[in-house]
Order: sequence, then structure tokens, then C-alpha cells
Amino acid sequence: MPITSYLEFNAKEYGDEVSLVEINPELLDKDNLPWKEYALVETAHVPGYRKTLSWKGFDGRANQCANLLGSLGVGKGEKVAVLLMNCIEWLPIYFGVLKSGAVVVPLNYRYTSDEIKYCLDLADVTTLIFGPEFKERVDAIKGAIPKVERLFYVGGDKPGFAEDFEARAGLCSEESPGVPLSDDDDAAIYYSSGTTGFPKAILHTHASLVSACVTEQKHHGQTKDDVFLCIPPLYHTGAKMHWFGSLITGGRAALLRGTSPKWILDAAAQEKATIVWLLVPWAQDILDAIDSGEVELSCYDLSNWRLMHIGAQPVPPSLIKRWRSHFPDHAYDTNYGLSESIGPGSVHLGMENMHKVGAIGKAGYSWETKIVGEDGAPVRRGDVGELAVKGPGVMKCYYKDPEATAAALKDGWLHTGDMAREDEDGFIYLVDRKKDVIITGGENIYPVQIEDFLRGFEKVKDVAVIGVPHQRLGEVAAAVIELKPGAASTEDEIMRFSMELPRYKRPRQVIFDEVPRNPTGKIEKPRLREKYAGGSVVEHQMEK
Repeated sequence: MPITSYLEFNAKEYGDEVSLVEINPELLDKDNLPWKEYALVETAHVPGYRKTLSWKGFDGRANQCANLLGSLGVGKGEKVAVLLMNCIEWLPIYFGVLKSGAVVVPLNYRYTSDEIKYCLDLADVTTLIFGPEFKERVDAIKGAIPKVERLFYVGGDKPGFAEDFEARAGLCSEESPGVPLSDDDDAAIYYSSGTTGFPKAILHTHASLVSACVTEQKHHGQTKDDVFLCIPPLYHTGAKMHWFGSLITGGRAALLRGTSPKWILDAAAQEKATIVWLLVPWAQDILDAIDSGEVELSCYDLSNWRLMHIGAQPVPPSLIKRWRSHFPDHAYDTNYGLSESIGPGSVHLGMENMHKVGAIGKAGYSWETKIVGEDGAPVRRGDVGELAVKGPGVMKCYYKDPEATAAALKDGWLHTGDMAREDEDGFIYLVDRKKDVIITGGENIYPVQIEDFLRGFEKVKDVAVIGVPHQRLGEVAAAVIELKPGAASTEDEIMRFSMELPRYKRPRQVIFDEVPRNPTGKIEKPRLREKYAGGSVVEHQMEK
């Protein structure tokens, strides 16, 4: 059945119950209020601070969107792009596009005008729905996107070159458009994270989206009583597919617009969140705020919070050990996935496997995994190879790119480009991206291993290891170190800490700088290589 069926069921069974909450803490001047005082603030008098939407209202808005598109001749299979920050309108528009029979194309809110144009052209988008934050970027390209026939704007202060989406949709029926949908119909085009250049367009069907709902619920045991605090961007498969656990059970979700530690803890307390999905930098910021005294945990009622899970990038074991010291009652989980495998869940650690922190886990519910060498044959257990996954959430193809599709999909297996190994118990550990492997003097160096080690140094907030040119060895490892606020360190101090690593894995250069990450938490290594790998390297004299 199509994924829209879950929304229709919830609207029928739980119509007046809250489905979505939007929290906009920037609208409330409460930075210096402890939670106990903040909870008493009369937020009803702060317009826009906390918005709610019932399941019936959610479905009704989705139907209005679908009926508007249908009235304009947007037909089955046509592409409709959504360019919005997280907001309460986001998911109803997403489901409205699906209900119309069109293919929804979520766009990264960090895209430049050129990247927006590239993605609109590649996906053959005919309708773009965008928000206030993107007026200037869309204005800059509006004359250069001839395939886009309609520009709809969501929000106040509408620009003259776009139509008012909410006004137009508000005139349409809240009844279902009745467009017949099947599991095999195309549903969504997601773009790869783009950390290696312009992103690829990834096509998924309704069956693929439904599989994400089932897998997520199986992994984390969501019930209708769970409350999911959603912080990551909804344009990405990760956040949305974790929210699918709420969709399939009829549970409530809160969308938080902001990532500061105080705002996350405030929202978790206020909404009585039971499940919070974090990215590594946000978890680190929360722990740093606790350790520095910036926040006092005793001021927050977090008794409902049962699960903290992290995805989108390798998770340092030291981070989880530190988290558990402050939140000993939290279950922890991590999921591995990529947009080509419909986000999280193709590999899953499992809440019961805390003793394997550092691993990404085993094959997720309804998934298979294998680790292969260059010849495509499985490697011996313990050896490093490329991770391949197979399951109901594998993409249909890279849209309009048969060559890339053929390279990634082989006999139903998705070759991920991630290097991994499997331990004696069958748990998989990520080693690094295939393209990020550093070859120094004929030896393969996997940056993630060095990064995990360096994050154990108490002054280090974040680290990225890249390969830089070396006249004799070809390339060597350079560590870009982002220190914790107020901390000071030197290259020699980092080098002394690194002495516990095997000699060939020790960084030959240390650079103190901010570690750039994209909205889903992945380190943007191409930016660092462009900045630091173009010049000569002064090799640090390593001790014997």
C-alpha cells in the first residue's frame, strides 16, 4: 500500500489528537531562564512559538495541497520540489505532493542558487514550493529554470514573482483527491549529501518509503505513546524516516527549530519526549554545556526520555561513554543507512547491544549485508572491504544516470562506498569512505580510526583527518583539530597524545581549525582538502 495510507488511517482513528508540534525558541526570550521557570512562561501570548496540528488537520492540509496541484494539471509522475526549513507545513506539503500522484523532491536548505538550479534541472521539476529563507536564491535563478512552470511561496511577505501557496491551497477541498497509487509508483527523489561534488538524484518508490516505516518501528519499538523530538532537517532521509516510526503508530512528534543545548533540553522536557535523535556535534554540545555548568540537568524533567540514538556518521565510543555518565538510564542506538537505502536502518546496532558501542551493528530488519573486495567477492571476516546492502528500501535508480546506477547496483545489492569490517560476532564496524582512504607509502590508512582516537583527548571537540600530498610517501595524514571552547593546545601536545597509535597512523601534520559538517552531520572533507591539501606539507618528525 502507498505510504499515504498511514496518514489517512491516523486521521480517521486519531483525528483530534496532536500529530505535529513546531517549537520556535528564537521567538521566546528565555535564554537565561532555568527550565522550571521557562515551563511557566505563558507561551500562548508569543505568536508562532508553539504550533500544533492534529492528525485530521495534517491529512486535510495534505489533501488541499494535492487538490491544488491536481487543479493545475500536475499529473502522476510529475516532479514537485520542496525547499523549506523545518516547519509545521513541511510534512503536509510532502504528503500532499504524494497524494497528487506526483514525485516529491526535497531540497537541501544549504544549497546555493546554482545548486538549486542544478537539482531542479536534473529532476525535471515543474513546480517549486519554497519558504522565506530562500527568496533571494530563487529570485536569482527564476529566469534560468525554464522547466519550472510554477513557483509557490509559503510564509509572509510574499515576493512578487511567486504565488501564495497557502492562500491558493486554502481554497481547495480537504477531501482526498482519490488519485490511485500503488507500491511500485515513483514517490520521491532525494539528493545525496553532496560531500563529493554535485549530488546525485536518488529515486524511491512508495514501497521503499513504507519499508522505512516498518523497519524504524521494528528497531525502536515505537508505540502511540512515544513522543519523537525531531531536530535534523526534514529534507534528508534520516530525520524523516525516523519520524516514520511515529507515522506508523500514530505517535506525536515535535519539530524543534534550533540546535542549542538549552533548546534541545527545554523541548525534550516540555514535550515529554521519549525518543530524541541527535547528530554527533549536538550531543557533544550538550555534554560540553553540562560539564561547563552552562546547563544544570536538575532543572529539567527528562524522566520520559528513554532512547537517544545517533546516525548519519560514525559515532565515537568515547562520546557514548561520556553520555551514559550523565544519562545512565538512556537506551542508546545507532543506525546506518544512506539516501540510496532510504535512510536509516539497513544496518542497526540494537538497543540491547550497548557492549558493542563503536559498531554500526548487523543487518537491519528485512535487510542483508556483505563486505566485498575489489573483485566483488566477500572478504574474510575481519578483513576490510566495501559494505554492500540489500533490502526493500534500496533505491530504484539514480535518476537519469544509468552509468552511476550500474556502478552502485549489482544483482540487487547496493554498493555503499563505505569501507567496513566484521568482527567475530558478526557486528560491522565502519572504517571509512572508500574515497577518503589515505594511501601512504603503500599502506592504507582509514581516517575514521585516527579521528576516533584523537577525540579521546580531553581538549578536542571535533577532528577530521585528510590526506595531504607528500613528495616521498604520496600522501600522509593531516589532522584538522577543533578544540573545545576555551581550550588551548599545541601541535606537539597532539603529537605526544598520538604516540599510542601505530607509527604509520600518526598524523604528520596538525591544523587547528573548525571542522565543517553538513546539515546531516557528515564532515565536509572536500572543503578541507581544497583548503589544505593543495600545498606542500612540512612533515612532523615522528619519534621512533
